[in-house]
Amino acid sequence: MVSVVVFDADETLLDLRPAVTSSLAAVLEEMRRLSPAAATVSLADLEADWAAVWAVRSAAPVQEVRRAGLALSLARAGLDAELDRILELFFAHRFALTRPFPDVLPALAELRRHFVLGYATNGNSRTERCGLAGEFAFELYAHENGLPKKPAPEFYAAVVAAAGVPPSEVLYVGDSLDHDVIAPQRAGLRAVWLNRTGTICRPGVMPDGEVSTMAELLDVIDRSVRQPL
Repeated sequence: MVSVVVFDADETLLDLRPAVTSSLAAVLEEMRRLSPAAATVSLADLEADWAAVWAVRSAAPVQEVRRAGLALSLARAGLDAELDRILELFFAHRFALTRPFPDVLPALAELRRHFVLGYATNGNSRTERCGLAGEFAFELYAHENGLPKKPAPEFYAAVVAAAGVPPSEVLYVGDSLDHDVIAPQRAGLRAVWLNRTGTICRPGVMPDGEVSTMAELLDVIDRSVRQPL
């Protein structure tokens, strides 16, 4: 039986992409204000700089990846000395604009009537800065207290320890097949795939349930994970 439901953050509960895009646009506007050389820099360049760093440093803390990506972008316009200030500008916009998807808060309120709820993320979307303060019994963030990022088995072991129940009683919910379905299942947890985009599931991957919105989750847990309500 499932007694604890734990959620991924970005693109599961939080609509992150528009916030990041708007934050990069604010960075680009400031770069162009500071230097004529930035006129040739595009939003696509800023996104590509982040992707280039992510490709080789995906295991690093997300703050470090963003800092390194912005350093590449600023170097395009000779603005290296502005890195600390531009990084602060980016994160101020990013947190101000990051909020839950519309289906999230009503679903969490209903789920809390039946389960203990947890929050465990690779990212830096702290609940108190993203409209989710007070929603969870426990919160875990990769790279705090030595916790490695998903899909490290130690991440899911920490989730189970925080839940205080056997792994089989913990359900993990997220948008990534690798991080939020395959890896937690290997660690003995149940896993529901939140597939907001209608992506076809990869052959050989078998989530314990699949939903397209948070509103469907309670019913899918009842039907697919066999939790009596």
